[in-house]
Parts: sequence; structure tokens; C-alpha cells
Amino acid sequence: MEKPALTVTPDARHKIGTVRERAGHPDACLHIAITGRRSGRFVYQLDLVDPHDAPPGDIEVDLAGLRVLMDPISATHLDGATIAYDDSRLGGALRIDNPNEGWADPIAGRVQAVLDDQINPAIAAHGGYVDLLNVENGTAYIAMGGGCQGCAQVSVTLGQGVEVAIKAAVPEVTRIVDTTDHAAGTNPYYQASKK
Repeated sequence: MEKPALTVTPDARHKIGTVRERAGHPDACLHIAITGRRSGRFVYQLDLVDPHDAPPGDIEVDLAGLRVLMDPISATHLDGATIAYDDSRLGGALRIDNPNEGWADPIAGRVQAVLDDQINPAIAAHGGYVDLLNVENGTAYIAMGGGCQGCAQVSVTLGQGVEVAIKAAVPEVTRIVDTTDHAAGTNPYYQASKK
């Protein structure tokens, strides 16, 4: 696989260097993984790892003294991305500006618009949200989080809200699959009754 072209801004490079020095690992590698999607944008996990603990099979990009590692699947979505420093967040944080975000598939884009415009604003009052993971062969794969994860009313939200709205707006989608582990929910809006 061809290595993705990445850019690290000087401010981001300085922040990474400061964290590496404070941690006592000046040669630590920056590990980037795409762990999901939220509102059509990638969710990233950034870690510093010891070069000897680099996950096998990772793609490595050397950026003038900063080794960046990523798994092959994440690497396919990171070509042309810029790692920047965002000082508007409390304490400052790294941010990835990625031209590959969003949905290339127009059907997935339309499903995302339904989630953004109808579903998520409606369930936000309950602290919930629905993420689109993928659309494949007429099936939309979603994950529910926040107050929806583990909620006793999830079947109602899914069957009478999410499914109805998506199928009405995007007739190419004939099935919705909820991939959420609802047993792992820690703050459901409606608790299941206890016997």
C-alpha cells in the first residue's frame, strides 16, 4: 500500500514534542486510528507509543523526525490530512483536518442528512445520538449513543423514529441494523424496570 501524504503543522509538532518530553519518551511515535464516524466525520484516536510497541502491520510515515503510525484501513482515509493544533480547546488539542471526511456514497450522504436534520435534534434532549457507520446493499448500519445506549425505549426510537424517517427519505434503504451494545450503556435516558 502506498503511504499516505500527511502534514503536521509547526504548532502541532511543537505540542507533540512537548508531550513526548514530559512523558520521558522523546522518540515516541504518534499513532492515529480511525475508530468510527460521528455526523459523517471520522472519529480519531491519537496516542503516543514507544517505537518498540508499534502494532505489527502498521503503516509508518516519517515526517522529519516524527514517526506517524496508522493501521492500513485508517491509512486509506488519511491521505492529504493535516494534523494541526487547536488552541481554542481547553488546554489545547490536536485536530485532524481531513479532505476525505464525509460520505462519497450519495445514499449514505442522504441518510446522514436525515440523522443530522431530523433524528439527532429530536433525541438530543434525551442526551442521545445516532451515528451512521455505513450503507451497504440497501442496509444502513447505525450505532446509538449517549442516552439512547441501553435505553428501555430504544426499540421505539429505532422502529418508529429512525427507521421510519430514513426509509421515507431514502427509499433505497430497506433495512436498518443497530450495531449498538445496549448492555454497555451507562447513562440510559429511560431505565429498564427492575423486578
